[in-house]
Amino acid sequence: MSDALLLGIDLGAGSLKSTVITTDGKVVASASCPVETLTPKPGFSEQDPEGWWSALVTSLQKIWQGGLEPHRIVAVSVTAGAHTHVLEDESGSTLRPAIMWNDQRSGSQVVRERAARGAQILDLSGNRISPTWTLPQLIWLQEEEPETHSRIRRLRPAKDWLRRRLDGSDATDITDAWGLMLADARSGGWSSELCAMGGLETDVLPEIVASTATTGTVTSGAAQETGLREGTPVICGTSDTNAETYAAGMTRKGIGALKLATAGTVSTLTDAPRFSDDVIHYPHLVSDHHYSILGTNSCASAHRWLRDALFSDMGFEGMDAKAAEAPAGSEGLLFHPYLNGERSPYWDPDLRASFVGLGFQHGAPHFCRALYEGVAYTLRDCLSVLQQRGMGFTTARLVGGGTRSALWRQIIADVTGLTIEVPAEGDASFGAALIAGIGAGVFSDTDDAARVIRVAETLTPNARATATYDEGFVRFREAKEALTPINHKTVRATGEAK
Repeated sequence: MSDALLLGIDLGAGSLKSTVITTDGKVVASASCPVETLTPKPGFSEQDPEGWWSALVTSLQKIWQGGLEPHRIVAVSVTAGAHTHVLEDESGSTLRPAIMWNDQRSGSQVVRERAARGAQILDLSGNRISPTWTLPQLIWLQEEEPETHSRIRRLRPAKDWLRRRLDGSDATDITDAWGLMLADARSGGWSSELCAMGGLETDVLPEIVASTATTGTVTSGAAQETGLREGTPVICGTSDTNAETYAAGMTRKGIGALKLATAGTVSTLTDAPRFSDDVIHYPHLVSDHHYSILGTNSCASAHRWLRDALFSDMGFEGMDAKAAEAPAGSEGLLFHPYLNGERSPYWDPDLRASFVGLGFQHGAPHFCRALYEGVAYTLRDCLSVLQQRGMGFTTARLVGGGTRSALWRQIIADVTGLTIEVPAEGDASFGAALIAGIGAGVFSDTDDAARVIRVAETLTPNARATATYDEGFVRFREAKEALTPINHKTVRATGEAK
């Protein structure tokens, strides 16, 4: 198998990335292609699935153009964000753009369902209902697009729709099944009760298989479009966070994971889920384990927003240099990154972003640094929930595009007080490639594959900066609480209320 290569494909919120690795975990090629997000109304977030396939084909073409030979790839697997799904009619045609995990349109449905059936939904699905899940999005569809809803004959999570284009399979894994909020968290199968709430029968959903199961092989049609060898084994795959936390090294208790991507997340490994109203749970790749996760809606997306709004002339690198000019704490300037409402720990789609504490002493460096610090405070907010439940950790693997900033990496360590380890390769496409290897028998199991995961950098908190951030975090929370009713009034006044 010395010549064998593994291909992992990950559909992110803003781009699709394909990564090819050797069997000892070295990346030999990777390529990305942007994916457009549509926002037809405030709080809406949609994508055209055909754009995903086009991005997949383009990314692979880039890899082949670099000279890599497709016949060396012995298996391929796909990951994507949980909750995002594709609806098809009787002929297999896509009914509408895919509603994304960060979409907030179902806010009013969530409020109503929480009051009427919140406890039942939590008991069945293992998670609290919020606009990020597919179930309330289906309820919204019933009420706002009833004709479209009536034509649903198949529902597929995003990664499974993509994988079907490769091998013709009709399956999903248990993690993405949970992500739809349509599965029974205790039995492991589809829940007829939850499906009924969304106006569906269970037979519109795919078969649930293991994340490492072989679902088929690359078809002749897919081979012609992608350049992959016909007959290449295709492995089911899982959600991006499941793959990413595993690829980063969250393979045993005591090591958590922080993610700086479109959204920011905090994850920890557990022996079994502890269902609660404020922590999200999913089955993990590591056998007989689950992971608990809390997330903030706006992370790198907030960074991109600030660049586009105020610093388009200097770009991300220029902003990073500016941020380094400001001291820890940004001389009192705070930023709340609630540009699209907030998930953990507030579960409030009507929160809004704010800069607080502006004075004449503040300039471009303070705005740039305050954004880094504000995102770090939201991650600490999430971390505190886990710590209060005895589910915290002292070491975290840091992943996501935000890790490219050395300053931001250190700010995360200083704000959270954690030892931060940055993996050499830790994104979801790398994790998907490892899953491909497990499914193809290159690795015997997740423990065997984890041997190729390496740490590139270790950061420890700076005591002086941490003291500054401890005080800043108190003000961050106090300002959030004081501004919440004003945020709600603003959303109602602008007609954005869900």
